[in-house]
Amino acid sequence: MSSSHKIIEKPVFTEEMKRDYTILLPDMLSFHFDLIEGVLRQHGFKAVVIKTNHKGIIEQGLKTVHNDTCYPALLVIGQLIDALKSGQYDLDKTALLMSQTGGGCRASNYIALLRKALEQQGLGHVPVLSLNFSGLEKQASLPISTKMLVKMFHCILYSDFMMGIVNQCIPYEINKGESIALVNTWNQRLLRQMSSPRFVMLGRNYKAILADFAKIPLRRTPKVKVGIVGEIYLKYAPLGNNDLEKFLVDEGAEVVNTGILDFIMYWSHGYIYDKKLYGKAGFGYYLHRLALWYLMSRQRQMIRAINKQGVFRPPADFASIMKMTEGYLDHGVKMGEGWLLTADMIELIHGGVSNIVSAQPFGCLPNHIVAKGMIRKIKDNHPEANIVAVDYDPGASRINQENRIRLMLANAKEALGAGAG
Repeated sequence: MSSSHKIIEKPVFTEEMKRDYTILLPDMLSFHFDLIEGVLRQHGFKAVVIKTNHKGIIEQGLKTVHNDTCYPALLVIGQLIDALKSGQYDLDKTALLMSQTGGGCRASNYIALLRKALEQQGLGHVPVLSLNFSGLEKQASLPISTKMLVKMFHCILYSDFMMGIVNQCIPYEINKGESIALVNTWNQRLLRQMSSPRFVMLGRNYKAILADFAKIPLRRTPKVKVGIVGEIYLKYAPLGNNDLEKFLVDEGAEVVNTGILDFIMYWSHGYIYDKKLYGKAGFGYYLHRLALWYLMSRQRQMIRAINKQGVFRPPADFASIMKMTEGYLDHGVKMGEGWLLTADMIELIHGGVSNIVSAQPFGCLPNHIVAKGMIRKIKDNHPEANIVAVDYDPGASRINQENRIRLMLANAKEALGAGAG
């Protein structure tokens, strides 16, 4: 058998290994993973989210992943192998954890690419675990109890909630860093609550979080609001988007980013919509209907809490987001970010955020179609839309990327000044 067709063995992560092994996670959802890491640790896993961000990660990815593979795969695999080679971890007692969506996105194949890369680097003995809810990698899935699943879901709710609020504070802070410090304080408080029913008391915690953030001294000078949309990794990961959020804030903008909860509901809605397209029903169909109803109710609870306090802007509810795509894309378009990416742009514009950066990764054709391919249609319907699509790949110049964004910001600031006048 040729080496190109060599079957790569999958080291098994056993229950006994849980006590001694460190589990490394790539920093895919930077704002959310601090809480999720805490959940894993509370349940006996020695989880570590890798926060490294340097050029060597891209070079490592290029060495071990085919250059035609999408940019996010190159980065997450490069980050994991770079960590293994850093000398910080015992390679005989380290495992890797990566999420899988289970859809048409090539992210479902990242684990196979990672195993191949590990084999090439002489690290084939390192176990690779999958975090997924699609029945993939059954022999290598991270064992998740119902209690862990409930906690992780609440981590997503709390992180989405705080991310939306902190983005409305950071650009206006009088005391720089106060908002992020408060996020860290609340993360620790929430982790301490996890052993009691207080953690799932969303309403009470939302109220307390809002009250604390409302106390932060802010200087509300007019600033350009800029929404970030795009492929899910590039949308959230500083390593993927060259620290886009920090760059926008440094340039005098307020960042607006939709939550990961929308993506989860989009994923669940896809299963439901399959019945309309293909007649698929069965147990999974009814399970996802129930799940979507529950998820939407939790989002509405979040929106009510923010509206009741009246200081911060809430996100749009998913029901309205689904309607926004009428005349643009059918909900059967669900490869990668699918119709949701187009909906994200329209949602931002409807919410008064007409300036948008769309982060496009090399090698992600569905993302280019539902983002770049829809910009003209969106601008036809919304002439005020000021959208720039920025390509991210190993050879892209950061200076060129930032200059394109600066041009968009210059137009936005000119429009803001004209509106103020």
